[in-house]
Amino acid sequence: MRRVVILGPPGSGKSTLARHLGARHGLPVFHLDQAYWQPGWVAKDADAFRAEVARLAHRPAWVIDGNYTDTIGPRLAAADTLIYLDVPSWLSVLRVLRRAIAHRGHVRADAAAGCPERLELAFLRFAWSWNRTRRARSLALVETFAGRRIVLRGVDARRPVGLG
Repeated sequence: MRRVVILGPPGSGKSTLARHLGARHGLPVFHLDQAYWQPGWVAKDADAFRAEVARLAHRPAWVIDGNYTDTIGPRLAAADTLIYLDVPSWLSVLRVLRRAIAHRGHVRADAAAGCPERLELAFLRFAWSWNRTRRARSLALVETFAGRRIVLRGVDARRPVGLG
């Protein structure tokens, strides 16, 4: 594993797994939320974001976590491994709530500078509806990926068992 894409619903553990794999395999870790958001939760210009993702994807080694399917092409073209964290909606929402409470008002290590954690009803709805609206499309990406495909299911999805 030299270029690893991690996808999954909000709160599934993408960033946690990315940090673990990066440390274990000596790979740089890139959280797409840091590339997308600017201070004050202002979205980066779409063209600038696509260019940044393409730049990251062309690096020789990495773990990149985040969905942002508009920019999935360069990542999948360069990746040798794709991991999808397939967790139930209730767990996704529970983890989003727990994260928001634990880090409220502070910038998480995997968040963009100047973007303190906050809790928004719209984001909770997005997390709750992920499996109904986006799961099938995400799993279809996994199925068509030519490299190593890993789907971690259930409540222990972010535990890197067997990924050593």
